[in-house]
Amino acid sequence: MSARRLRKTLAVPAAAVLAAPLALAAPPVAAETVDTGDLTVTYVESARWNTGYSGEITVHNASGADLTDWTLEFELPEGGRVHELWNATVEGTAEEGYTVTPPRWGAVVPAGGSYVFGFNGVHEGGNTHLLDCSINGANCAGTPSQGPEHDELSVAYFTQWGVKERDYHVRDLIDSGSADKLTHINYAFGNVGSDGECFMTNDPEDGDALADYGRAVPASESVDGAPDGPGQPLRGNFNQLRKLKELYPELVISISLGGWNWSEHFSDAALTPESRERMVSSCVDLYLRGDLPVIDGAGGEGAAYGIFDGIDLDWEWPGSEGNPHNTVRPEDRENFTALVREFREQLDALGEETGRHFELSSFMPAGAWRLDSGYELDEIMPDFDFITVQGYDYHGTWETTTNHQSNLLPDPNDPGEVISTLTNVEAYLERGVDPEKIVLGVPFYGQGWTGVEPGPAGDGLFQSASGPAPGLYADGTEDWKALKELSGFEVHRDDDLGTAWLYDGETFWTYDDEISMDQKTTWAMDNGLGGVMIWSIDGDDADGNLITAIDAALGR
Repeated sequence: MSARRLRKTLAVPAAAVLAAPLALAAPPVAAETVDTGDLTVTYVESARWNTGYSGEITVHNASGADLTDWTLEFELPEGGRVHELWNATVEGTAEEGYTVTPPRWGAVVPAGGSYVFGFNGVHEGGNTHLLDCSINGANCAGTPSQGPEHDELSVAYFTQWGVKERDYHVRDLIDSGSADKLTHINYAFGNVGSDGECFMTNDPEDGDALADYGRAVPASESVDGAPDGPGQPLRGNFNQLRKLKELYPELVISISLGGWNWSEHFSDAALTPESRERMVSSCVDLYLRGDLPVIDGAGGEGAAYGIFDGIDLDWEWPGSEGNPHNTVRPEDRENFTALVREFREQLDALGEETGRHFELSSFMPAGAWRLDSGYELDEIMPDFDFITVQGYDYHGTWETTTNHQSNLLPDPNDPGEVISTLTNVEAYLERGVDPEKIVLGVPFYGQGWTGVEPGPAGDGLFQSASGPAPGLYADGTEDWKALKELSGFEVHRDDDLGTAWLYDGETFWTYDDEISMDQKTTWAMDNGLGGVMIWSIDGDDADGNLITAIDAALGR
């Protein structure tokens, strides 16, 4: 199915209006047409047994005119077929695909309404989603978005836990206008176990399969307004991402592996050729082939196929300390190179099998010392489509003195270790990295301290603190959407350094707003970088003002 389709219309014949004898005939009245962009189709697996299942298909008409004729075309996953269908007419086979039209007595889809029909089918244990689905020649999800109007990458991390802890859902990407401005979403995170394999679990310390694909998403949170059925093999965030991709077919979604809390076993998994092959194949099977373990009735072979377009590596950090529970070895540096090569080879093999390109990216650190201890950049960069470079957490509440967490340029008055986005990116360029493969990370949150005296400048910068500032989710950090609503704080800014902070005489927050986002994005473009990465998208406000500032600067 084409990613971009021309919009088409269905003409509804207009009847001529007959006038009374000797009266002038009134001109024909053109009936309102139905734009295919106003037509959507939703599917729910309503029941499943052994090798059979029941499905319900709904044709939605959001236009102002009745739809009197329609043609639905789709395929089923391998091994699936339609056994019987009611309230519509079906032709075709599992091999050639199916074409469904109204029954012989007709099936008008009223303006602003819908029409429902159902069928019984056969499955082989995987998902039963409609594939290559079109209604009157257009995408079943409606008119697809054209995406950002620029070639640079705009990458956002979507956090698994944000749905529960921050009430931020996949649908919010659409409601805020953010989805229109993104080229990539990295879903954070996938875990690697002590056996060196990617896995799913509902153990709160190690995963949340319920949020990933087990929770039945209600209509109010759903991308297309249709709730998840309790018998569906794919529910939760994964099913919402699938629906999002139907609306934005050029959006690239990758699974990000590791992160600060789940990098514990990376060193072991990367240690030998056998362990590397086992880790990579397990991750490919789980996320790219979509073979999810059945947990609470959800999952199955191929249940998540087609959602993820790549893998993002977030090992924090090879060859240097990260989370205290991590294993760290001197040989992590060369083992990471071999692990990246194994990922690239297996992704390419899957690409040849499926006719797709699967992307490989990596989150990379700030600080030259981490680069030299953990990365053979000249060896690994050819295997990556791009890398995202940490442009934040330069300073934070693990220190007892206030400072900038994401300043663009070095501050000559900094009494501590001088670090900045400029010096950070220069470390990569000096080691031969192509700037077009560098995507600059920016934070949608701030770092904060309390018990801060004003200091000689009266702004709290570079002053001792008694501890981290209270935060809504964790002390010492706060989302931008919350920081912008704080009262009693004065905004301080150094436009030369590309940095901003808030101070009220007691509490100090270093953060980024629309102005500094514009400054950093413009700087990245002026220096030939590949784009901007966001950690994390749930820190933006309901109107998507930060991503809007980034998008505007990328489009210059």
